[in-house]
Order: sequence, then C-alpha cells, then structure tokens
Amino acid sequence: MKILMSSHFFHPSVGGIEEVSRVLALELVRSGQEVRIITSTRENGDVQFPFEVIRAPGARELIRQVRWCDVYFHNNISLRTAWPLLFVRRPWVVAHHTWIMRHTYDREGWRDKIKHHVIRMARNIAISEPVARHVVRAPSVVIGNPYRDDLFRELPGVDRNLDLVFLGRLVVDKGVDLLLAAMAFMKTKGAIPNLTIIGDGPEREALERQAEALGITSQVTFAGTVTGEDLVLLLNRHKLVVIPSRWQEPFGLAALEAVACGCVAVVADCGGLPDAIGPCGVLFKHEDIHSLAERLEELMLKGGRIQKFRVGAEEHLRKHLAENVAARYLSVLQDAARS
Repeated sequence: MKILMSSHFFHPSVGGIEEVSRVLALELVRSGQEVRIITSTRENGDVQFPFEVIRAPGARELIRQVRWCDVYFHNNISLRTAWPLLFVRRPWVVAHHTWIMRHTYDREGWRDKIKHHVIRMARNIAISEPVARHVVRAPSVVIGNPYRDDLFRELPGVDRNLDLVFLGRLVVDKGVDLLLAAMAFMKTKGAIPNLTIIGDGPEREALERQAEALGITSQVTFAGTVTGEDLVLLLNRHKLVVIPSRWQEPFGLAALEAVACGCVAVVADCGGLPDAIGPCGVLFKHEDIHSLAERLEELMLKGGRIQKFRVGAEEHLRKHLAENVAARYLSVLQDAARS
C-alpha cells in the first residue's frame, strides 16, 4: 500500500509529532508498505531514511504526491496540505495529537472551526480519550502514542537511589513551580526528598530563584538537557517521575518514557496524562500543591506501594511499543483504503 504521510514538522526538527512520524514511518516500511513523508521542514539533517521525504513541496508537487498514494495520512491535521483533497479523491486518515484550539484549551479560532468541519470526511485517530472527546464531532479510534522502546528501558544493576525527577521543557505550562512549592510544603512536615529537573527553557532562572527563596536549593539539581543513553541512565536512578503540568497535556510521552525506565509516575489528573501512565502511578488534583505533596509523601513513606505500581508496567508498555502501535495504525489505514 502506498501511504503519503503529512507531518508538518519532521527531522531534523525536534518534537513529539516529529518523533511519532519517524517511528510510524519506519515501522510501516518494515511491515512492507511504501511510505513518503511531506513536511514544511526544509533542512535535510544528517539521517538517511528508508522512505522518501518531500520537503516544502509546492502546489503542483503536493497534488502529484496525493495522486501517487492509496491513502493520505495526516499525522496531526494541517490545512496547508489537506487542500489537494478538494481536487484529488483519496481516502483520508487524520491522527489528532493535540487539541484543535489556538494555543490554549479553551479558545477556538476560525481555522479550528474549519478543521472540526473537514475532519468529518476523514477516519480519525486520537492519542488519548480526552483528545477523542475533544474531536467528538468526528468519531475516532484511540491509539496511544509509541515511545522509543529501543532506547527507554530498565537497566540492570543501576542503584535507584534518587527520589524525584521531572522531565520536560522549563516553561510555565509544565508547572515545575508547583512541584517546588509542594516540596517546600513537604519540608515543613519533615519530608525532604531530592529532585532532579531534566530539561531547559525560559523559566530556568525563575525556578532557580524560587528554589532559593523556598529554602530547598540543596534538594534540587538542575541537570539541563540530557539525551540518549545518559538520559536513560539518569531516569533509572530515580524512584518517581513527577509531571505537574498546568496545561492539559494531550498525552504525556515524557511520563511514559520514565515509566519504561522503571519510575512510578505522579501526574496531574488532567488531559491525557492519566492515559499515558495507565496503572503505573497516581494522580493528584490539577494545580493543587497540597494534593501533590500528599501523593508524594504517601509513596515515599510506603515503599511497598511503589513496587505495586511497577507490577503492571510491562503490560501497559506493551500497548505502546512502536511495532504494536504501528500495527494498529496500519489497520485503520488499510480499512480506509478499502472503503
């Protein structure tokens, strides 16, 4: 089957959709499909792929590629690459990775209204139950995101001697300030965990000042950007991963990656985070530092509970293996092509 995938950004651009597009394309090729990717990312990078990447195609080239395919797959909807379907009829599948909203979870612009209207003509995939409910105007099947199972894994012989870890970009939406406030509250009650903050961003200096003002600097390590095997090793050294997002995360890939490295997850009860961690952690009330502190204290004081949450990790992770996720996508694509 000839599959044309639209990925608005792609390698060497870095991000969640870019990574999912790469993983899906590789797995679909391994399963015997012919795949091409169209993207607005102009840079080529230094990686050769076993599929063709058409970068920043003009109108004629875009129409030519749509004519080539048996099924047109949008890995997140883009009106910039959807318009050829007005002239070339092809089965259309759209995977929704985020809310169809302007930057926030509660404001819909005119482009969003158009997207909500046109996706009724597509087969729709949602990466979590909340995203599926958000695109309720168009029925969708829920397929959680894949993680890099060739990288994120438990390492034998590593001493899990550190307490808390956060993994993500240091921006207001990620809520790291809430985690620091919860740690300060815990300290007043005699609980003094350590925290490693992995990631960088515009809020780093403000967070460092906050930790100093709260008197918890000695408990907090700002590790900066860590990638590859170094990241896997660092995650393996921690007991709990904390994702305190203010933003309604559509899924929560960082939490899933940490779970694959043996961490138990503590995440806000909003968006797709509960879907991402499944039975491998606990939820706290969104933006509630006291609720977060209580969950952390419970897990730290009762070590047996941590082990309990690790029991179901293997089964949960199996659903998110790249090969298994791609197989489910392929089933939807094949069904669309036959219709």
